[in-house]
Amino acid sequence: MAGISRKYRMLRRSQAMWVSRRVWQPRLVFWAGAISIGLISVLFALLADRAQALFHLMTGNAGGWRFYLPLVVTPLGFVLCAWLAHSFFPGSQGSGIPQAIAARHLREEDDRSRILSLRLVVGKIALTIVGLACGASIGREGPTVQVGASLMLQAARWGGMAQARGLILAGSAAGIAAAFNTPLAGIVFAIEEMGRAYEARTNGLVLTAVILAGLASLGLLGNYTYFGVARDTVAFAADWPLVLACGIIGGGVGALFSLLALKIMRRIRRWNGLQPLPRTLVVAAVCGLAVAAIGLASGGLTFGTGYTQARGAIEGMPLPAFFFVEKFAAGLLSMVSGIPGGLFAPSLAVGAGLGSTLGLIFGAATGTAALLGMAGYFAGVVQAPMTAFVIILEMTGNHDNVIALMCAAVLGYGTARLVSNEPLYHALSRVFVAEAIRRRRAEAIPAQS
Repeated sequence: MAGISRKYRMLRRSQAMWVSRRVWQPRLVFWAGAISIGLISVLFALLADRAQALFHLMTGNAGGWRFYLPLVVTPLGFVLCAWLAHSFFPGSQGSGIPQAIAARHLREEDDRSRILSLRLVVGKIALTIVGLACGASIGREGPTVQVGASLMLQAARWGGMAQARGLILAGSAAGIAAAFNTPLAGIVFAIEEMGRAYEARTNGLVLTAVILAGLASLGLLGNYTYFGVARDTVAFAADWPLVLACGIIGGGVGALFSLLALKIMRRIRRWNGLQPLPRTLVVAAVCGLAVAAIGLASGGLTFGTGYTQARGAIEGMPLPAFFFVEKFAAGLLSMVSGIPGGLFAPSLAVGAGLGSTLGLIFGAATGTAALLGMAGYFAGVVQAPMTAFVIILEMTGNHDNVIALMCAAVLGYGTARLVSNEPLYHALSRVFVAEAIRRRRAEAIPAQS
């Protein structure tokens, strides 16, 4: 009887713990945070599409004086975004993925809150939309990662959860999954790019966040593939030279983008050091004017994310031979300008353009070549081959090309490592970590004296 009574008391105690507020409150806050990532990602996507449509409506398609309007609108928009980011939303500049990576390495809550917060959620979304509305060659996917990480970190604060690093990882994965409707890519991205020191105990957090964010996105938009469904498949006898070319050349060009971006941004940071705000605005104006000039020279093809051009290439419509060069330059200038905005979609557009050109050279189907070019180039830029081929597979809905895409991505990654052994996002994340260390040291000096 005593044994039965003891088991009964233990059962009652476990039931009480299960329904206790301390157990359920963090879970409910976490679930609400994951769902909010999906909802906000959908809203962000819709606003970004409207912003691009507004820019094209404003600049016109039939020529006349409105054709030259980007020479005014684009640099002014860049300056406005750079000023707002510097003055009101510091930490919102650039992609947003480096900030999420850096936050996982920072131990102090104050340091994390400077690059992940609700204020930055508002600033990141608003300034990315303004950038797209003025023709910047940026994407919303990187910013969605910072937004997701910020929302999940805020959920950790409200819910009293201690797993800050794991929650940042989960929020980042949910952001990628909701932005592209690519749940597998979100998980792979979390493992490969965000968490180089991935911890198995975060599996449940990442999976739950991706599922809930994905369900929220599906509830509003339904099930869809980002680039439609790719029909072409790789013919292994005839198309293997194209696979090799897209992997090696795409990886080399992607590594060149990464290398140039890091070198230029380091020089700009040093130059901005003496007069941060005035020189930041000068850089933004010059980059904005150059982006506008490239856009006019390309007939407007390089403005915006490049989604339309990439989808057209996947569906079999060849892009102009030098589109990838123009989009490469526009994306690089937009990135180093200091305005908020990601490089996922522009990079995929560059890769599609490069693949389209190589497809014409090799006499291959444009859709197949575009897919392979995207895999090779994107893997070269971010040096994350698994993320590259998984995200392209999920965005195109065709799994017949899995081996070819894997080969192109691995070749792109290997080539990129020969050119530059410094992954772009991780190199940029060290800037935010270094700033936090300098700030801590500067605060410690008066205390010691």
